[in-house]
Amino acid sequence: MTREPVHWKLVLDARDPHAQAEFWAAALHYTFEDHSLLIGKLLGLGAITQELVLRHRDRDAWRDAAAVRHPTDPYDPESDTGLGRRLLFNRVPLPEKTARNRLHIDLHGPEGAREPEVERLRALGARVEANVAEPAGSWTVMTDPEGNEFCVH
Repeated sequence: MTREPVHWKLVLDARDPHAQAEFWAAALHYTFEDHSLLIGKLLGLGAITQELVLRHRDRDAWRDAAAVRHPTDPYDPESDTGLGRRLLFNRVPLPEKTARNRLHIDLHGPEGAREPEVERLRALGARVEANVAEPAGSWTVMTDPEGNEFCVH
């Protein structure tokens, strides 16, 4: 029996999902998803109201969600929704949802190029929290603009 891989996306809580998606799209060299065609279709059908929408990058976007996808993975051309490696950011304004994250992303750049990558990410708004050197390896612990930890190896 052949088993298909499980389709998944990583969902991250965010105070500003569009800013977080912009940061991670740049950090990962991913594509910021443009849902404006789908939103326009749903608005035209009366299936959603304008209260669910805002303007972002001069296009209609979901007010409380934004997503990025790997640029070479398949996607639905009608909705621009990724069908492969994808990060979805949902607005969660509650302060109790901002505790230290238990899941984080590790970035692996080219061998020997960690420092330039750390500087690139700092220029995008990330902060260095610690440099770790252990017998098993070394990495830099960083936080994204909303304080979520990730590591650069």
